[in-house]
Amino acid sequence: MSKSAGKRAGIAVTVVALAVGVAGCQDGTGKASGAPASEAPKTQSLGDITKVIQAAYEKTSAAKAAKVKMTMSMTGTGADSGTVEMTGVQGWDPAVMDITMKGSMLSAGGTGGPEQMRMVMLDNVMYMDMGAKQAAEMDGKRWMKMDLKAAADMSGDKSLQKQMTGGLDNMNQDPAQQLALLLDSPNLKHVGAEKINGMETQHYKGTLTFEQMLEANKASKTLSKKDHDALVASMKKAGLKGYDTEVWVNEDGYPARMDVGMTMAQGSMQIRADYSDYGTQAAVQAPPAKDTLDLFEMLKGAGQA
Repeated sequence: MSKSAGKRAGIAVTVVALAVGVAGCQDGTGKASGAPASEAPKTQSLGDITKVIQAAYEKTSAAKAAKVKMTMSMTGTGADSGTVEMTGVQGWDPAVMDITMKGSMLSAGGTGGPEQMRMVMLDNVMYMDMGAKQAAEMDGKRWMKMDLKAAADMSGDKSLQKQMTGGLDNMNQDPAQQLALLLDSPNLKHVGAEKINGMETQHYKGTLTFEQMLEANKASKTLSKKDHDALVASMKKAGLKGYDTEVWVNEDGYPARMDVGMTMAQGSMQIRADYSDYGTQAAVQAPPAKDTLDLFEMLKGAGQA
């Protein structure tokens, strides 16, 4: 494998790491019923709050797809500091997305990544448009394919297979499951009415511990007790106290915006997702095979599998 191709592989892995990082903690369960935000009183009791969030969970889960603009910012984390913005369409039943990424984090770690990149995910496979310049160095194939599940199956490692499958399940940020998680917050509260992106909304917030987020994350189910306890201890040592989660529910009962923030001793991360057009058809298609280069097949052929 050429040095240039190896660099392209490094960029692809970096981008997938960003995607997983954005969506790493978002699986949960919830039951739903109640009134939409438009019926919310000015002052809400915990029971009222729960009904609104549960109703939003039900409507969002049923919508199955939406348009999204998501921004992730990291500060104080050295080479990984910066921002990345993702805009496009996503679906969560099934998990699909077609987004364009741009921002300083694409070239974090000195990978020399492009200024922006289109990324498509469907059928548990990730495709990244590496651009025309990179295509010239990859036999005209501008799309990098990463089939993590196939790579795990090829390894024959049952534990790895479970981890990869869980990671793929988590890769697509699911606003419905974020709402379900928020219901578990011990300090869930109603902040008040606010206007977001031209919409009247009701603002809610709560904090979840790392243990709660880890418990809700499917990929963590494959960890042994020893590894689970070590991970929790590591996060506590790093100074992570919890995830601050906020949601703005519009008059139609859908989340117009969701924020998740976390702060540790070495830095912080903030994720903001603005949603619109719930129920929009997520018509995501894989790029033509003739324009696609399989990353793991390339690595295997180079003896680096």
